[in-house]
Amino acid sequence: MNRTTRILLSLVTLAACKAQAADLQPLDSIRSAALQAVGGAGAQGQARLDSSLRLAACRQPLQAVASGTRLAQVRCDDSPGWKIFVPVAVRREAQVVVVNGPVRMGQAIAPGQLIVQKRDVGGTDGATFASPDQLAGAIAARALSAGDIATASDLQQGQPLRRGDPVVLVSRVAGAEIRMPGVALGSAQVGQRVAVQNTASNKVIRGRLSSEPGVVEVLQ
Repeated sequence: MNRTTRILLSLVTLAACKAQAADLQPLDSIRSAALQAVGGAGAQGQARLDSSLRLAACRQPLQAVASGTRLAQVRCDDSPGWKIFVPVAVRREAQVVVVNGPVRMGQAIAPGQLIVQKRDVGGTDGATFASPDQLAGAIAARALSAGDIATASDLQQGQPLRRGDPVVLVSRVAGAEIRMPGVALGSAQVGQRVAVQNTASNKVIRGRLSSEPGVVEVLQ
């Protein structure tokens, strides 16, 4: 094989490689679509893809939707097309309320236990708070540690019940609702079971504390 032939073969091979590459979807375009789906336009962070991934070039704009705060689905609607799930770590900084000391589950959060810091909230589940006034006095739905970002999902919905508190017993049978006065015989958070004494009959009844203040739903 002479030198001219070798050069021609090299050029043909190079052209074939370029043509093959042109028929593949650029991985950076998939990463960008995944990031924007989770974090919005201009989102910064990382979208993890195997560098050896080979997908056919899409003839139309990629479609991407968030599947949570850390995952995006990116698809090509060609026929045939393709679909891929991309793990995403979005970085988005904001001034948010942070717990500066331990808080027990069921404990009211004091203003002195809250501070505001600039933190990365890109992977935070639940709405965050910008001011301690928004959640001071709220009841912790789980144990919180120093440095935790406080979110709406960390707070107890409704008011806790204490032993001796007056309550309204609600019983629902066959579509009918009956309400009776009672007194709590123990403490409970919303959703928890508690023993209640019916003040009319003195009968002790087990119920579940509702998110409606002072209401205990009778367990059937």
